[in-house]
Amino acid sequence: MVDLKDLLTVRQVADQSPGITENKLRWWIFHAETSGIAPALVRIGGRVYIDRAEFNRWLEGQRMAPKADRAA
Repeated sequence: MVDLKDLLTVRQVADQSPGITENKLRWWIFHAETSGIAPALVRIGGRVYIDRAEFNRWLEGQRMAPKADRAA
């Protein structure tokens, strides 16, 4: 269940996230199915909101493995 207090606009997420621009977020949203961010999106009318908890889970899943682990 989505908590309304956890829904943010694209601009709010970009403002609160160092290194993540509004344009980059919009690119991820446009390519939501291939980027994997779709579970974090809530579409109401023509607006897109981002569920903060789901976005953080998705972002954590994007971490790259340390170099030692990638070589194995």
